[in-house]
Amino acid sequence: MQIAPAELEIMNVLWEQPGLGASEIAEVLASDKSWNIRTIKTMLGRLVEKGALETEAEGRRYLYRPLVKRGDYRRKEARQFVDRMFGGRAAPLVAHLADGKGLSEEDIAELEALLGELKK
Repeated sequence: MQIAPAELEIMNVLWEQPGLGASEIAEVLASDKSWNIRTIKTMLGRLVEKGALETEAEGRRYLYRPLVKRGDYRRKEARQFVDRMFGGRAAPLVAHLADGKGLSEEDIAELEALLGELKK
């Protein structure tokens, strides 16, 4: 399942607060996006069609809940990115980030701890 970047904004809201209606999602996104309610409803419909969301009728409105777990989606997308850009290897990705000054001291410490755990 491919989720477009704009749709991912909606998914992020629903991963944090499952069971919201379209108007509530619009309120959450109002400070970052200038989307109108029709745009949000269109994207919600697409996400339902893709199987990423389920709906529950509540009176005259629908509540939306993710069918895809955030962690599962991140893993799939990360794997596809590494496969596509770095031939499936993580080391060149990390080297690229380090060359581009994309790793903070905190990032390096976390990576060292992760490598230590993986070696056990």
